[in-house]
Amino acid sequence: MDVSKLFDVKGKVVLVTGGAKGVGRMISQGFVENGAKVYISSRDAKACEKACEELNKLGKGSAHAIPADFYKLEDCKKLAEELGKKEKKLDVLINNSGSTWGAPYAEYPESAWTRVLTLNLQRVFTITQLLTPLLEAASETPLNPARVVIIGSIDGLRVPSLETFAYSSSKAGVHHLGRVLASHLGKRGITVNTLACGPFESKMTAATFAKFKDFILSEIPLGRIGTPEDVAGACLFLSSRAGSYINGATIPVDGGRVIRSNL
Repeated sequence: MDVSKLFDVKGKVVLVTGGAKGVGRMISQGFVENGAKVYISSRDAKACEKACEELNKLGKGSAHAIPADFYKLEDCKKLAEELGKKEKKLDVLINNSGSTWGAPYAEYPESAWTRVLTLNLQRVFTITQLLTPLLEAASETPLNPARVVIIGSIDGLRVPSLETFAYSSSKAGVHHLGRVLASHLGKRGITVNTLACGPFESKMTAATFAKFKDFILSEIPLGRIGTPEDVAGACLFLSSRAGSYINGATIPVDGGRVIRSNL
């Protein structure tokens, strides 16, 4: 058993939504550094181009930008169409794009639910659905299926202390969506798994860390915040031969924080 082949993703075609910043950028870099051809998509076109420019300096793999605003269904369709013109197959889809919204219970707005659930839950289905033909084309054998990895959150597994009602609900929903898709798409040679991520340094978490970092660290048995290697490594594992028999799983990547939650 050759470890270098067991975890190999060299030459695979990968799409990372929200891949220019935060956790998505960590994942994009992990694939590029290990020889994959990575497409990065988000509504921030400048950020996509900047990320690709930086990642292409790392060598081994390559990064390419396809900007799209996932709130707009038409942009989702254009993304699938453009990717289909560039590639005959898609080996790995990383559904990472997401947003959050925090507000006191009595003031929590209706618009927050529409915005957060559209991006965090509905568009995971939309994008996966649109790209299924390319994923099917990449499924070579039962030992090498195409992969879909959904970036969820431990806030979808536990009751969060912050008032992020739509966010935690969307993540709980997307975890179950992952299981439903795994059952449906497994028959087509596509695995679907979810990473329930804990705290990672990103623009989305910056304000929270500024106020509560010491408390957050006190809740994590390993006593540290997640690193790029942690989340990228989990994605590389699920996308390689080593992870080819895992389907429908929700894997916490959180240093053990969810098991310390007091519900």
